[in-house]
Amino acid sequence: MLGDWGTNTLPGQQTAVAEAMRRWVGLHRLKIDALMMLGDNFYGPMRGGVQSHRWNRQFEEMYPASVFPGPAYAVLGNHDYERFFGNKVEAELAYAKAGSSRWRMPARWYTVSFPSNDPVMTFFCLDSNLPGTKSMDFIRPWSFEMSRAEANAQDEWLQGELGKDRPGQLLAFVAHHPLYTNGMHGDNPILISRWGRLLTEHRIAFYISGHDHDLQHLEFENRPTSFVVSGGGGAELVGWRTPPGRRGPFGARALGFTDLEIRQDSVLVRHIGRDATVLHSFEKRLALARKGFSSRGSRPVTA
Repeated sequence: MLGDWGTNTLPGQQTAVAEAMRRWVGLHRLKIDALMMLGDNFYGPMRGGVQSHRWNRQFEEMYPASVFPGPAYAVLGNHDYERFFGNKVEAELAYAKAGSSRWRMPARWYTVSFPSNDPVMTFFCLDSNLPGTKSMDFIRPWSFEMSRAEANAQDEWLQGELGKDRPGQLLAFVAHHPLYTNGMHGDNPILISRWGRLLTEHRIAFYISGHDHDLQHLEFENRPTSFVVSGGGGAELVGWRTPPGRRGPFGARALGFTDLEIRQDSVLVRHIGRDATVLHSFEKRLALARKGFSSRGSRPVTA
């Protein structure tokens, strides 16, 4: 899993993280079932849309099928919601629809379960570019967001999906913007208001996001959800709004990615740095997570 990877100004950083991913796979002889692309998939202009050379250079060849043979499930970030010589949202949807790539984006919001037979986890892949998330439109006329009607349609779909019977499964939300973050963007009141209650009501085990260019793990007392930020995919690193030592248990201003290992009785999350070493890890036991308990080995803190 990685977000904020499609940089158009710091190609060396994206390459460094991709090389760390390949090294991690090789060192541990892993079979990668899927990639999860957490938004800001392409910064800046993308001339040609589905025909852009950036698809090969920054996705197909950067994360080669020989190493990552599984599908790459993607969500949309705020930089994907930019109009530079075309509409990148529509281009990313069209590239998936063409069916000639591992790139998967069947819609702007969708679900995927792992493993496909007798699944242990279901991921609700969401579009977090809600109305009001663009606070600087007056100086960025090329930047846009979803409409209120689209946001309401997504919420109606989400309520229906959450109402489906998925006995014994862990549930995860995947979106670009975090609800809670120690990074420069700060906590997102729009998402907290819109989705925060759902996380508790439906005992969502993980909220996985990017947007802040760092690696984080946040836990809150009496909350069932572990908040994972993986925004170190290649874009420029930024500082903190809240020091990670005050609200954690982990935060690192670092390039890297996140490895999520789904086992029959637990889920293991590892933040991996650009040198392919583990910076932080935690485990969530399925039996405990289904009851809404905090992650084993993590230090719950109060928001």
